[in-house]
Amino acid sequence: MITGLHTDGPAADRAEKLMLYGRFIGSWEGRVIQHARDGSSTEQSCEIHFGWVLEGRAVQDVWIVPSRQDREDPTKLGGYNLYGTTLRIYDPKNDVWHVSWFNPVAQTYNRMTGRQIGQEIVQEYITEDGMRCQWLFTDITENSFHWIGRGTKDGGKTWFVQTEFFARRKR
Repeated sequence: MITGLHTDGPAADRAEKLMLYGRFIGSWEGRVIQHARDGSSTEQSCEIHFGWVLEGRAVQDVWIVPSRQDREDPTKLGGYNLYGTTLRIYDPKNDVWHVSWFNPVAQTYNRMTGRQIGQEIVQEYITEDGMRCQWLFTDITENSFHWIGRGTKDGGKTWFVQTEFFARRKR
């Protein structure tokens, strides 16, 4: 299955556009901060792995919190337990990314669209209760990025940051 899924690079007919997410290919480590509405927060380790899949027409990743190393110690599991995957497929006809997130640990499933806006990558969806959510890749460099998960219920006038990942490329 892995050999049928994985490929070494982007599809030639859309390689340039695929590099929006393709620049993340590889393994990353860092920390994640969960923000509660009461102002408190928790911090844990994380690891993230990106790869080319489906003949290079998509980018798939795995996000793990806490990192596998820390998952071995039950005292480090904390309140945020994430082991999920994202599949990102570029739609050349509409110049948009179709993004699907699956976290079977928490039974969380989201379908969104993604695109570059300025220097950021913005993924967006609406929850069942009407909250507009954005997942942002910001401060992107060759070796680091800041990921922000935020929501709004007032049309974007105010945003509540729920989650932040600070990732650096593993060597």
